[in-house]
Amino acid sequence: MREHIMHVYCGIDWASDHHDVALVDHDGALLAKARIGDDATGLQQLLDLLAAHGDSHDTPIPVSIETSRGLLVACLRATGRPVYTINPMAAARYRDRRAVARRKSDHLDAMVLANVLRTDASAHRQLPRDSELAQAIAVLARAQQDAVWDRTQAGNKLRSHLHEYFSAALEAFSTREGLCVPAALVILTAAPTPGQAARLTRAQLRALLTKAGRQRGIEAETERLREFFRRPHMRQLPLVEEAMGRQTVTLVRKLEIACTSADDLAAAAVESFDKHPDAQIITSFPELGSLTGARVLAEIGDDRSRFTDATGLKAFAGAAPVTRASGKSVAVMARRVKNQRLAAVGYVWAFASLTASPGARAHYDRRKEAGDRHTAAQRNLFNRFLGCLHHCLTSRTDYDESTAFPTPIEPVLTGAA
Repeated sequence: MREHIMHVYCGIDWASDHHDVALVDHDGALLAKARIGDDATGLQQLLDLLAAHGDSHDTPIPVSIETSRGLLVACLRATGRPVYTINPMAAARYRDRRAVARRKSDHLDAMVLANVLRTDASAHRQLPRDSELAQAIAVLARAQQDAVWDRTQAGNKLRSHLHEYFSAALEAFSTREGLCVPAALVILTAAPTPGQAARLTRAQLRALLTKAGRQRGIEAETERLREFFRRPHMRQLPLVEEAMGRQTVTLVRKLEIACTSADDLAAAAVESFDKHPDAQIITSFPELGSLTGARVLAEIGDDRSRFTDATGLKAFAGAAPVTRASGKSVAVMARRVKNQRLAAVGYVWAFASLTASPGARAHYDRRKEAGDRHTAAQRNLFNRFLGCLHHCLTSRTDYDESTAFPTPIEPVLTGAA
């Protein structure tokens, strides 16, 4: 990480409506303290306080805080100063060094955070200096990933609810897309109970399929759905069935919103990602498209000094194992503390590459033959890809299959002359 000449250190104990600020010198003596509001006036008070103690563009005073989000952090990062996010659990351990009686106050917490930088700045990670475009991609890609998770949750809730009273709908829409297909959402809104679905005429089914956007195979799909809905199934009592149908309409609306949000955010994330200079390099990797690439860029950023080598990137993503050793006991285990979003992308990326990259497939097979289980082999493949990605981004070169997975040279056996 970057090294700065630090003589004054700032700690901020943040809250929802105000923040406590403390400045200490290189000996740990308190220079100033203040309580500022969470608004533009409070920010200006903070900047004036820093300027009064030697803050300048060439030698900015570093700041430590327990969060990486919010307007205050964004504005501090915009000034170009180093901002460190301290894990709240780590901050609590530092607090015990200064208050053995376990007393706690906002002012004390601000002083503790300032002293963390004074004594152990090199042990903590500075927020990366990502470009404005990279930060925007991170917002969109993470929001899209959250929308996908919300869509999955909404779909599971609707499926579980239908299983209680409307098994015919589950059988009719048992495709890979399941209940997220437009036809399922439109038909369940129009006929949310088994009785209503069974009374749908062919003309009504054709109209609903057309409304859902279907253009081909409407007649065949009409007959298929009609046959499913008219089969004998177990039913709830009439009033109970009607009540559950009303609940279905509500769940369908939530699923529709989640589907629309995921699609809209995906389009926005891809549009922004394609404008980034790193997009060409990232998408040159096998089965790493614009949307998945946006998720990768969102987590690793475009500040190349953030990871000085591939080892740090691999540990950040959870692809590299962690070794625990004590005496003669040594255990190599999967890393649990990691960036969960990047790890989730890595699993999908590694799995998809097995059919697109012969080298990736051969690497995966070698790991399986060596005794790795499926998940471990894929994690090791993801680890290999991250090393290649770090090299490509640093050297500004596209992915090359022959360089990433060189073909082993077979020994040549010659017979006796």
